[in-house]
Amino acid sequence: MPAARESLLEAAGAALSARPWPAVRMVDVAAAAGVSRQTLYNEFGGKAGLGRALVRREADLYLSGVDRALAAPAEQGERLAAVAEWTVRAARAHPLVRALLTGFWDGSLPVPPGEPARPGAAALGPGDLTRAVRERAALALTPEDGARQAELALRLALSYVIVPGEEPGIGELLRLLSAPSRTAGDR
Repeated sequence: MPAARESLLEAAGAALSARPWPAVRMVDVAAAAGVSRQTLYNEFGGKAGLGRALVRREADLYLSGVDRALAAPAEQGERLAAVAEWTVRAARAHPLVRALLTGFWDGSLPVPPGEPARPGAAALGPGDLTRAVRERAALALTPEDGARQAELALRLALSYVIVPGEEPGIGELLRLLSAPSRTAGDR
């Protein structure tokens, strides 16, 4: 029933973008997905299960964007800048991604911190996503520096998520930081 599951997650995401999670009704999610309420309960067990699946889906979508940025045919610094820019864009556009990356949850979101994102799994939070980005970067970039640089780029991006800034853009800032340094005698 993967198609029904995906339709239900889409409907739940749309409902969450329109109202806080406590106001999202299972009957409305099922109707928007074009399935019965029983199908929704069979798939997720209840609203908490649907919320956990929605959080996991957002984390997976965020990490897919990281994978795309790391796989781009570009220099390592450009790929790190792309990861940082994707992080800022995703967090600004998706409250669940922002909460996952920062650990700042409020009552309008489905899963408070410390609760598992899926049954039998550990809680999913900022440290988990940072580790996942670092592991992906270790595979995609220069082995000795890639993971460390990816974590630094991610942490810089998170500073833009927590305290938004306009100038310079995160990508431009990373490019400036990764450019060869000049000494006073070079100027």
